[in-house]
Amino acid sequence: MRRKSMLAVLTLLLAVSAFMSACGGSGQGTDSSSPPATNNEKSAEPAPGGGKTEAPKEQVFRFNLHSNPPTLDPGLSQDTVAHAVLNGLFEGLTRSSENGEAVPGTAEKWEISPDGTKYTFHLRKDAKWSNGDPVTAEDFEFSWKRVLDPKTEPAPPYAYQLYYIKGAEAYNTGQSTDPSSVAIKAVDANTLEVELEHSTPYFLSLLSFQTYLPVHSSVKDNPKWASEASTIVSNGPFKISEWKQQSSLEMVKNEHYYDKDDIKFTKVQMSMVADSGSELNMYETDQIDYAGMPTGRVPNEQIPILKETKPDELEIKGVASTYYYLFNNQQEPFNNVNIRKALSMAIDRQLIVDKVTLGGQLPAFGIVPPGITGLKGEFRNEHKDDFFTENIEEAKALLQKGLGELGLSAMPEFTLAYNNDENHKKVAEAVADMWSKNLGVKVKIENQEWGVFLKNRTALNYQMARSGWSSDYNDPMSFIDLYTTGSGNNDIGYSNPEFDKLVREAKQSLDNKERMELMAKAERMMIEQDQAILPLYYYTGVGLKKPYLKNVFIDYQGMINYSRGYFE
Repeated sequence: MRRKSMLAVLTLLLAVSAFMSACGGSGQGTDSSSPPATNNEKSAEPAPGGGKTEAPKEQVFRFNLHSNPPTLDPGLSQDTVAHAVLNGLFEGLTRSSENGEAVPGTAEKWEISPDGTKYTFHLRKDAKWSNGDPVTAEDFEFSWKRVLDPKTEPAPPYAYQLYYIKGAEAYNTGQSTDPSSVAIKAVDANTLEVELEHSTPYFLSLLSFQTYLPVHSSVKDNPKWASEASTIVSNGPFKISEWKQQSSLEMVKNEHYYDKDDIKFTKVQMSMVADSGSELNMYETDQIDYAGMPTGRVPNEQIPILKETKPDELEIKGVASTYYYLFNNQQEPFNNVNIRKALSMAIDRQLIVDKVTLGGQLPAFGIVPPGITGLKGEFRNEHKDDFFTENIEEAKALLQKGLGELGLSAMPEFTLAYNNDENHKKVAEAVADMWSKNLGVKVKIENQEWGVFLKNRTALNYQMARSGWSSDYNDPMSFIDLYTTGSGNNDIGYSNPEFDKLVREAKQSLDNKERMELMAKAERMMIEQDQAILPLYYYTGVGLKKPYLKNVFIDYQGMINYSRGYFE
């Protein structure tokens, strides 16, 4: 009876949302490490002669960002919108293939010591910045140490991703004040030596991640360099030519890029339209060439229709990303594990993916998604996410137990925050309805502008909030170490010394089988024992791509890669 009642409510919600979408009134965003959003909603007017299917005469790639990038500083960025832009503007020592393999980037080759701890990178001698300056090993040393410098403001959220480097953690945490103690050394203009604390099998994959990207030395004198097009000097296949804040962003081909002959797009133009219905309209009237995740969204209710009408253009693929809710582990009543478990057990995840999200997502009971490499196959197949089951009666008992432990007679009304996105709203409404019907809990859902939402999460200024995470590199550790004590991305206030110990041992282990087992134990501790977060579903990437658009793809992480794209 409860399932049928919930289904009726969700059906009504979907019918209302479909009507609102037809009126062009619902704002949506996208998701990832730190999912983007915006209140900058605008309607898209159909282009004259829309609906064309032939390839454009010019190599100008157009897609929607959904929101203004909070920053284009690689050392400070942490969201999918910024990542989509940075992917064209900058290039690390390596690049990432569609399958997540590390291929030569700014470094044309490298040597690794037999014990796997010392890397010697040889930079391309023809690598240049967009202003014509040579890209040097000193640029990488400066950029990485800038991220680690405890004086850098605001504090780079991903500084911990450089802790694999010998001396990096001690310098970043103030245990050492000497930057030369960090084992990053420019031997000469084209040679960079890096020594690691321990052998790290995925280190080469890390080097294409945004925090490892280089920045030009000119940033030393301009703390606001990454907020204006005129002051951004980059080393990637494109350079920024125009940035209309909250409206649009344009990049043009970088004539100084070492591999410029392989770059076919002359321009990349990005709109910033929040409404998913408008984004779909822009695609259908040939104003953009790609629509959907990770930087936009196809309206959920349109997915079944598009499967019938545009089967050759609609792409749905599993990506290494997880959608979940955050508990503020330091705030009552969410500082009680039994209350956290009760809220998690009282949700029907299959109903959400079947009736709300509609994109083939999978119910999630852990944080590591399918698609992440394990020992011999996928980690998620080798280590099942059987950490809890959905059980309303047990949830009721756990809720009462938790309230008793806190000396409360009833669960106080609380707020579930989400960033401006129609999908997030629908999921929140469905979950709030389940909690109300199954547990008698009253929940207020609150929409927040992305910048405000991110600041509130980072400052632990919330009770519950939505989140999502896309893999930074193809290893379970990309998800497991998020919530270690002191992590720059630990926005739930979770701290468990035993969990930290397991993560530390996994990072230090030279035995891959042991590494995987330690990470599996850590995930089980965080979810099964502590229920530090509330997993909801594993993402799929849903997008529309024009048939004449080639070599633009969504990689295993769910990130868009267009650097070698072209129109045919």
